[in-house]
Amino acid sequence: MLKFVKHNLETITGVEIYPIISLTIFFTAFVLFTIWAMTYSKETIKRVSDLPLED
Repeated sequence: MLKFVKHNLETITGVEIYPIISLTIFFTAFVLFTIWAMTYSKETIKRVSDLPLED
């Protein structure tokens, strides 16, 4: 099965760029979400964490 997929992918021109693009998108999103989480205010985190316990 893997040989079938690998052979088909090798016949596509420029297919080697897709893993690089995927890694770049993932890494960028990871860094942005990490920065966003680090800059979130402590008061907002406390308020949101208490929401499930409120009636």
